[in-house]
Amino acid sequence: MRTSLNNIATIEAHLHKKQQPADALLFDAKLLLDDTLQVNVPAQQQAYSLVQQYGRKQLKQEIETVHQQLFNTTKHLSFRQKIARIFLNR
Repeated sequence: MRTSLNNIATIEAHLHKKQQPADALLFDAKLLLDDTLQVNVPAQQQAYSLVQQYGRKQLKQEIETVHQQLFNTTKHLSFRQKIARIFLNR
């Protein structure tokens, strides 16, 4: 189990370019020789991309929820009016 965690950490350092030049060169050499590593690196990169996309989607949903609360409820009428005045005065 510990070896796989170390491999994940090493791949992560490589993908985020946080390795020393000598370590990066060694990793590139291992990547050429190790079939498993050749599969794991793109898989981990894809996992990072999916997590990033999910995070963006979640953030957009949260922003939309706040927008709906601010601009569609009577509770925040004075806020809406202040924002409208800012843009109408330009």
